[in-house]
Amino acid sequence: MEMALAPETLARWQFGITTVYHFLFVPLTISLAALTAGLQTAWVRTEKEKYLRATKFWGKLFLINIAMGVVTGIVQEFQFGMNWSDYSRFVGDIFGAPLAFEALIAFFFESTFIGLWIFGWDKLPKRIHLACIWMVSIGTILSAYFILAANSWMQHPVGYKINGERGRAELTDFWLVLTQNTALAQAFHTLSAAFLTGGAFMVGIAAFHLVRKRHISEMRTSLRLGLVTVAIGGLFTAISGDTLGKIMYEQQPMKMAAAEALWDGEAPAPFSIFAYGDVDEGHNKVALEIPGLLSFLAHSDFSSFVPGINDVNAAEQEKYGPGDYRPNIAVAYWGFRWMIGFGMTSLAIGLLGLWLTRKKFLLSRQYRTGEDEVPNLVLLRKPLGDRVGKWYWRIAIWTLAFPLIANSWGWIFTEMGRQPWVVYGLFQTRDAVSPGVSQGEVLTSMIVFTTLYAILAVIEVKLLAKYIKAGPPELTEADLNPPTKIGGDSRDADKPMAFSY
Repeated sequence: MEMALAPETLARWQFGITTVYHFLFVPLTISLAALTAGLQTAWVRTEKEKYLRATKFWGKLFLINIAMGVVTGIVQEFQFGMNWSDYSRFVGDIFGAPLAFEALIAFFFESTFIGLWIFGWDKLPKRIHLACIWMVSIGTILSAYFILAANSWMQHPVGYKINGERGRAELTDFWLVLTQNTALAQAFHTLSAAFLTGGAFMVGIAAFHLVRKRHISEMRTSLRLGLVTVAIGGLFTAISGDTLGKIMYEQQPMKMAAAEALWDGEAPAPFSIFAYGDVDEGHNKVALEIPGLLSFLAHSDFSSFVPGINDVNAAEQEKYGPGDYRPNIAVAYWGFRWMIGFGMTSLAIGLLGLWLTRKKFLLSRQYRTGEDEVPNLVLLRKPLGDRVGKWYWRIAIWTLAFPLIANSWGWIFTEMGRQPWVVYGLFQTRDAVSPGVSQGEVLTSMIVFTTLYAILAVIEVKLLAKYIKAGPPELTEADLNPPTKIGGDSRDADKPMAFSY
């Protein structure tokens, strides 16, 4: 009980809660900004109203999401000075540099263009207004990259020297920190997963409306865009995950051995489908495996040697001194599988949806007779079409949550698989905690923040649900007749323009 309430443990719990909570918004922010920009580009090029209505609908969901992301991100960064002051003192010279660039981009670059985009619908010409949302999208990607570069340095520290007199690490090569292979691979993987997340979010919401035969034109467009995004994002997530995994086998062999519950090194090494083991004894009691596959995933060679948990632990004890350098094996093992499982399930559902729409099991271009004379939801090739469509819509709605779960477990695996290191091979987590923060202070702040986040979660869900159910907004005269010069001019339209977002 005493260990469970130690300041280090509580600080780790608080940082874990805020990080996972914050990262629910990050991938949606990145992907929705780009998808909204794509829809607005389609409107500017074609002047079709369905693209404008879709832009305003997804743009509103994007704005709700980014507002929550910014708030939770600020709190997360404050924790470095609050609960992890020794970490900030030791590596702040390095870790703070990419965070400073991220803050400049997030709070100056993104905020400026978001403001112009929100309030510029009836003040800016089409193409200038469109450029604003594209600048926001670029800003979110750059912002994410700087954060990922900082985290990658924790995974694989480079471009630094230790100043013995000052007792701290100091930056020597900022460009190397930004461009090392860990940062590049992690950014590729995280951004791919972000678009998988945004695509699934779009597919789920479009399916919600289509199954109710509402907003057919806008939601059919959104469904197809979402399905294509899921397919492309999912494929790149798998490719980048394989690349990142090979890098991690070289840089953090303990993390990857724990991810496979591989206790002793083998050549060839099997990929674990299911395992149950004894951590104290250091072996598996039950193991269901695919022979040789892990060797291929680690080194692109079915017969290569892969070190196990016991091997790496012994090597690190010899290199860094006495201690237990194993992470929580169960969390690493199952977190790795849940990340892959939920992510690839989303990809499979997206690919299935593309095939079904292509074969016209789900949507038809035909018009049905009716009062509105609009394209309706048509399930063809009955009775097979009825059964397939019915089940696919249900699954698609729930799929929007799958990438979010995969992202959360991915980061839990990434961070907990590195333990006991906060900076791998350089600085341990137990040495990074603020020495002057008491157990009661950490516990109080954790309870307060967790309660506040729970309240914000309710607000977020209610806001999203409200605007999702409402669907795309009706267009005004100002929407259909934007100004031709900055500032607007009432002579550009028959009616005065008004703010209509």
